[in-house]
Amino acid sequence: MDLNLIDDVPRGLTRRARGFVAVHGVRVDARSVEQHRQWWLGRGIPADVVDRMAAFQERWGGLLLPPASQYDGGPKYFEADSPEGTASEGWWFEAGTQRTAVPYSFMIGPAGEFGIHANHWAPLHATVEGWIEALALTHHAAMWAKRITKVTGDDVDGIELGTMEQVPEVRGLADAWWRGADSLVAIYTGEARCLSFPRGRTALIYSGLDDWGLHGGVREGASPGEERS
Repeated sequence: MDLNLIDDVPRGLTRRARGFVAVHGVRVDARSVEQHRQWWLGRGIPADVVDRMAAFQERWGGLLLPPASQYDGGPKYFEADSPEGTASEGWWFEAGTQRTAVPYSFMIGPAGEFGIHANHWAPLHATVEGWIEALALTHHAAMWAKRITKVTGDDVDGIELGTMEQVPEVRGLADAWWRGADSLVAIYTGEARCLSFPRGRTALIYSGLDDWGLHGGVREGASPGEERS
């Protein structure tokens, strides 16, 4: 497998995430969707779905990032494959193979969501960018936190979020990040939803953060769009 350093980070990420991808990401060889377009079309896959796969592959294909803290690390690297769905429900396609033996697939949803699919579809983030932003924030928070606390199952309900604000750049759906006065909280409910397993909920609390630890290059009060170029 050929590896290439990232010298052209895709647009649409915050400075924090762009730095994370540039420093820690590499590109590996990935199959071209265009080479298989006629094969997909011949098996009844709509042309617009193949177009979505091709656009994903062009933007993200072959991007290998450090493992996520949950979902046994996430996809090994991004690669569009295995479209499935119906005209009424919409179409999903695989976002990349698993790093480890998890009981679900990493998928891109009908509206571009990044999530996991097994018993149920669980969109984790509204976009692929949101997943990458969450990876970057995990790496940043773990580096600067004085203490990291793990909470699971029903105990997640006891986390006080009333004085916190959601971190917008992660575009959280089943998973979301919250920012407080000196802490960041990541709440993961994707496996609980996908596998109908409520006790699978997990939260990580990163405590003892200063302003840099809380924001890490994303200016306080800025919308995600203001931090992108």
